[in-house]
Amino acid sequence: MNQKPGTGAIVFFAALLLRPFYRFKQRAPLLSYMASRFFTMALMLFLLGLAVFGLMELAPGDIVTRLMTQQLFSGESRAGREQWGFSEEQLAGQRASLGLDQPFYIQYLRWLERVVVHHDLGVSLISRAPVSFLISSRLFNSVLLNLISLVLITFFSFFLGVYFSTKAGTKTDLAVTFFALVLHAFPGILLLILLQLFASLTGLFPVTAYPSFPFAEAPLRFTFSYMHHIFLPLLASFLGGIGGTLRMIRATMLDQLGQPYIMSLRSRGIREWRVYFHHAFRNTLNPYITGSANLLAGLFSGSLILEIIFAYPGIGRLMYEAVIQEDINLVLSNIMFVSFLVLLGMVLADIILALVDPRIRYGKG
Repeated sequence: MNQKPGTGAIVFFAALLLRPFYRFKQRAPLLSYMASRFFTMALMLFLLGLAVFGLMELAPGDIVTRLMTQQLFSGESRAGREQWGFSEEQLAGQRASLGLDQPFYIQYLRWLERVVVHHDLGVSLISRAPVSFLISSRLFNSVLLNLISLVLITFFSFFLGVYFSTKAGTKTDLAVTFFALVLHAFPGILLLILLQLFASLTGLFPVTAYPSFPFAEAPLRFTFSYMHHIFLPLLASFLGGIGGTLRMIRATMLDQLGQPYIMSLRSRGIREWRVYFHHAFRNTLNPYITGSANLLAGLFSGSLILEIIFAYPGIGRLMYEAVIQEDINLVLSNIMFVSFLVLLGMVLADIILALVDPRIRYGKG
């Protein structure tokens, strides 16, 4: 097969440029693996932000008209109130002042420059409050809710999954497997609505998920009140995530218990609990570490509906309000921040997996 002229030179120079990277990978495989994951995360965030700007450009409605209407009825412009409308020159001037007269990719690059260089997320186009303040005031609530859910799901999934793997084939195991499958397939939004109806009809729990007074007013009282308010949303998040995780851990344990090395360990007279926890259980960590990143992503995406239904002041509800109001600065910052947390969780899961299994960082797993 004949090569085109210059192909050999291109291959030679490409190999010459990539040689330092191959040497770095051979000398420090773990650092090379981490660097590649962080580079992939940065690239995905860049493309995601570009897609969000493009979608907001295609969305119906016009935020400039909304802003001008707010100005009209706020009493700031008497002439505008008498006019009951705006000229095209006024609308064009407002768009130009906000930078919305440029193509969406130019708007995105300007926003990216402001964030990366000046560490400024801008201000909300509707409330005129700093975006960083709006996100920081809601971020802790969402992270706290999702971390509690993740810890509870992890603990009970491992405990029940390992326990019922020892009862495989029994009636109890079949019943638990059936209910885990039902929970895994049950629509999350329907579960949230049913729990909301339960709280409304019985009065045992509040219909909102957050106390009506601040933490600084009475810290101890706020803590107990928060636990009472958050119980049903936390229960919904827990039930929505434990079904699939429990089934995965149980299946992985059963697969490991059927391996030849388990039979060899048992034939040597090693105690059963050591076989389970020192050998079979350790090999269930790899699938769970991989799945925990998807679980965390599912919790953050599901918390959007949860926060809307239970009026929980989290970042998901803030994003919903920003989309409804077409506040591009707040929408993009919200999406990028949540995506950063989710992708960071995936990268950390990959790094932990590489630490646990050397085959991953050497590119053989």
